[in-house]
Amino acid sequence: MKKMMNTVVMASAVLSLLGLLQCAVLAADPATAKVVGQDALTKILEAAKQWAISSGPHLLTALLIFAFGRWLALWFTELSRKGFRRANVEPTLRRFLCKLLYYALLIGVIIATAGELGIETTSFLAIVGAAGLAVGLALKDSLSNFASGVMLILFRPFKVGDVVTAGGVTGKVSQVEIFSTVIHTPDNQRQIIPNSKITADIITNVNAEPTRRIDMTVGIGYDDDILLAKTTLEGIIAADDRILKDPAPTIGVSELADSSVNLIVRPWVKTEEYGDVRLDLTESIKLVFDEKGISFPYPQHDVHMYSTDAKEQQ
Repeated sequence: MKKMMNTVVMASAVLSLLGLLQCAVLAADPATAKVVGQDALTKILEAAKQWAISSGPHLLTALLIFAFGRWLALWFTELSRKGFRRANVEPTLRRFLCKLLYYALLIGVIIATAGELGIETTSFLAIVGAAGLAVGLALKDSLSNFASGVMLILFRPFKVGDVVTAGGVTGKVSQVEIFSTVIHTPDNQRQIIPNSKITADIITNVNAEPTRRIDMTVGIGYDDDILLAKTTLEGIIAADDRILKDPAPTIGVSELADSSVNLIVRPWVKTEEYGDVRLDLTESIKLVFDEKGISFPYPQHDVHMYSTDAKEQQ
């Protein structure tokens, strides 16, 4: 409201200056009056005075519309910002929506002000629409990224700090912006991915659930004892306190392959311990199986060579 009153005061001051200018010139140095010409100067000031009298109310009304409209746009934008904050809208989206709302309201205020001054707004709106269409066509990729960014922020398939596979990149999310998402890969590379590429592909959120299952396949030879192998695997899993008891681990024969009998090992762990447990479990299985004499078969080929008489070949 204070800004609106300041604008009104300035408008009144401009109108008052026109009358003061006439008095000041008439009271000026006689030599100046002779150069300019008393009659010509009087006519100019009289025309300015008549213009101020005829257009003054419209100008004052236009200034009031602009001042009050701008104050109203600021007030409504601040009210919306508080509403977005109470609704827990993402800060990035909140700032963007508030700016978009303010400038949209301000454009409406400017159009109303121009109409009060007698400026034809129909052609102005047509020009703005044509310019908006041209800009939209030129920035269609950016607008696609923007729309995708709004979807990511609204629906939140992942948040900052999550480990995800998105847009063909796996890593930890460090920033989610309107146009792009920043992911740090395990080898500490910084990948900036357009949001449209993320929403167009499958998104895998590794941290979405508190627990994960480790899926492993362990092959043993056909001559090895299956029951011994299963008992050994159960002992390895029971010895690791990081493996959860509920859900219970799964151990069983999954396949009779060409060169091995394949056993599946599926323990459950906390999501943050998945990588460490998997590495330690793989090492433990190899060491314990070696102690127990359980073999790990690998594909083999028997090559038979036959010799033939040279004469027979001829």
